[in-house]
Amino acid sequence: MLRKTFNNLPRFGQLCALQGRLQSTQAAAAPSPAVKSDEPEDIAVIEERVLKHADYFQVHNLFTVRDLFNARVHYGHKEGSLDDRMRPYLYGSRLGHLIFDLDKTAAHLRDALNFAAHIAFRDGIIIFFNRNALNAHLVEQKAMEAGEFSHTRFWRGGIFTNANVQFEAVTRLPDLCIFLNTQNNVLTQHTAVRDAAKMAIPTIGVVDTNCNPNLITYPVPGNDDSPAAVELYCNLFKEAIWRGKRKRRELLGLPPLEELHFKGDRSRSTKGN
Repeated sequence: MLRKTFNNLPRFGQLCALQGRLQSTQAAAAPSPAVKSDEPEDIAVIEERVLKHADYFQVHNLFTVRDLFNARVHYGHKEGSLDDRMRPYLYGSRLGHLIFDLDKTAAHLRDALNFAAHIAFRDGIIIFFNRNALNAHLVEQKAMEAGEFSHTRFWRGGIFTNANVQFEAVTRLPDLCIFLNTQNNVLTQHTAVRDAAKMAIPTIGVVDTNCNPNLITYPVPGNDDSPAAVELYCNLFKEAIWRGKRKRRELLGLPPLEELHFKGDRSRSTKGN
């Protein structure tokens, strides 16, 4: 009987030790009170979280199909100038002029606006392009209001592909090119479209019925001539860019920045010879 009692003593000690370990484990597993930190969240973590959201900057509510219709975005060129690669974006024709399907245009434009907002959120460099003299001043003005760059003159080839030699220094290329029209004239494509594709620079381009959308990362099928349509595009991209910039400062804990004050940082228009 005494032997059985002594034999049970180690088991009793093990139980006591096990109970102590369980208590210490429970104490370690208990959540400690959250400590609030005034330091802003790491930007890399923020960017990764933002990318997982389908429409983090809410660009889908910037316009409606009615807005596109009122700005005459649905008007294309005459049937004889049609590029076959633009057929999927057409609704039909009327009196010899091609008509865009604005539902498809709206979907492509929202994707482009979302991408532009993400580039601005990551503090990227954005440049607006336009070769139509009628809308040149408008594009330059809207680019300045967005705090970005613009180029509305003749584009000399090699500025992207041979920048280090032409500028005699290591040159940072833009993170996004926005083409309000992708043609130098009715027949030839803008040289910067080809150069940007060679250098893997993302592009957004308004492509009319006579354009080739293949080299554009985010093609937006629509009228690229009418001042009303170009003004709508510029206003939408300006607002998308500012939404990205405002959100970046907000998440980094930086004070809000007035748009007029921010123009001084990057409100310059580059002009070709």
